Amino acid sequence: MGMTGLVAVTGRFENREQTLGICLVLASTVAFSLSGVLTKAIESDTWSVACWRGLLGAILVAAYVYWQNRTVPQNTSMRLGWRGWLLASVGSLASLAFIASFKLTYVANVAIIYATVPFAAALLEWLFLRQKVRKTTMIAAALSSVGVVVVVGAGVGSINLLGDFVAVLMMLGNALYMVLIRVFSKTPVILAGAASAFQLFVIGWFFTSPLNVSLRDAALLTLFAIAFAVAVVLWTEGTKRIAAAESGLLGSAEVPLAILMAWMFLSELPPTASFAGGGIVLCAVFWHAIRDAQQSGKV
Repeated sequence: MGMTGLVAVTGRFENREQTLGICLVLASTVAFSLSGVLTKAIESDTWSVACWRGLLGAILVAAYVYWQNRTVPQNTSMRLGWRGWLLASVGSLASLAFIASFKLTYVANVAIIYATVPFAAALLEWLFLRQKVRKTTMIAAALSSVGVVVVVGAGVGSINLLGDFVAVLMMLGNALYMVLIRVFSKTPVILAGAASAFQLFVIGWFFTSPLNVSLRDAALLTLFAIAFAVAVVLWTEGTKRIAAAESGLLGSAEVPLAILMAWMFLSELPPTASFAGGGIVLCAVFWHAIRDAQQSGKV
């Protein structure tokens, strides 16, 4: 085969890989967007949901990781140490706040606030690690913050205000988790994630009775865990095949999907302010992703 033919074959392979990556990331957003609907549909308390979703989801993800690495020599250390346990603890608190926020406020509000996690992570890196933050990221972070203020401000005086604040704490917890993953680069992240899930499972027994769930809730909890595991696997495989900017842009589809599913399955429509704030956040995410793509030569 000549050089021209080789280049053509390579190009077709890269295009197929990119197309597959886009499809996988989009599919993952569909699975992720089910979180709010399933959390609200489950009648059990927040701790019970956190216990079983974490445990079952972690087992499924761990099984996939084991299958993926079954032929790879296991020479890396599997000890967590204090860094791993800190990472796991932050992850546990963020997961608990994620589930609790869905119970306390609109699905749309949680999805909108969660979309700002990358910007919050960039600001945390700048504050505590003195990492340089691009002007583009700073502008997008400021714009998305305005959107979050609009969403939370609309809840003042209503029963949803607590849920909105819990969602903000969830966002900050996830941002800190992202930063710690980069700081503790030698820590086995997957093991820390499993430890985080088991932490919630064990601690949950002191706050609730996880075995005291109805058959209906047990079925929904299982579905929740499967959706979570599928979303993680699809997103992981998809992001391997496309640029980070594309992944971030496609991932933002979770916000309108979550709102749509809440309307379809729960008949839940948030106030106008939520749509306004969500529009601001999505504009920030889209603009930032497009700028990233332009700088990387993709546009």
